Amino acid sequence: DDDGAGRYNKFTRKLSQTPWMIDGKRKTESSIEELIGIPTKEFYDADSFTFMAAGREDVDVRMLGTGRPFILEIHNPRRALRSADDFPALQKLINAATDQIKVRDLQPVPKVDTNILKEGEESKRKTYRCLVRTSRPLSEADYEDLKKYYKPDAGDDGKAVVTVAQETPLRVLHRRTLAIRQKEIYSMQCIPINDHFLFVDVETQAGTYVKEFIHGDLGRTVPNFGTLSKSSADILSLDVISIKMDFPPRFVDRDDDGGSSPPENFPIDFIIEDETFILASTS
Repeated sequence: DDDGAGRYNKFTRKLSQTPWMIDGKRKTESSIEELIGIPTKEFYDADSFTFMAAGREDVDVRMLGTGRPFILEIHNPRRALRSADDFPALQKLINAATDQIKVRDLQPVPKVDTNILKEGEESKRKTYRCLVRTSRPLSEADYEDLKKYYKPDAGDDGKAVVTVAQETPLRVLHRRTLAIRQKEIYSMQCIPINDHFLFVDVETQAGTYVKEFIHGDLGRTVPNFGTLSKSSADILSLDVISIKMDFPPRFVDRDDDGGSSPPENFPIDFIIEDETFILASTS
């Protein structure tokens, strides 16, 4: 077997990381695993592949910034992974086939590097952008008060601005053990959009349930953004902005178009009952 590693960006809110099946029926047309793995399997004339990533985002969450690290094990390739041109060519092939994802920094890696992914999933900090609606307009005084949670160099001193207690969320209780987990918020920046809408950028400890941190999950996550802002709050959309991992090495000189645009360049969108809405005005 041979392994390749890279990072992926995801630009849609209707794509699962792996094939999503319920009662034998597909819930999404494709998956990130298939959009990367199938072209790779064909490129190397391999028998099969195994996809692994440093964590996963929900179906309705975009993966922006420099992407999420992944490893693809290629089983019994009949074409050797030796040419320096193979991975750039494969990267272009994958990216040309879809506008739902982009792959970057594709390269060969030794098998032992799979441990780096597991460590990153459990320990690395992540930054998210949340589109939030509050039940009441937040005033200038409210925003001024919330500035105390913002640290431009979040976590450099190892200290959290908020520690939250998260009971296993209701939405995952059917598949996760009931427990209360302590999670750290290292920075929280609030950016107003209009009276009831704002962005909340948060840097968190790995494993934090960010959606629940915003809406509180009926009191199962405390404190939460609603209690901190003294308002009821709901999250309309979520983007992963960065994952603090140095793996795999970056190719700053490689000519690729893989997803490094800042979140400001993407539409302010959200989904309600399978319908996509765009927030019309940011003034």
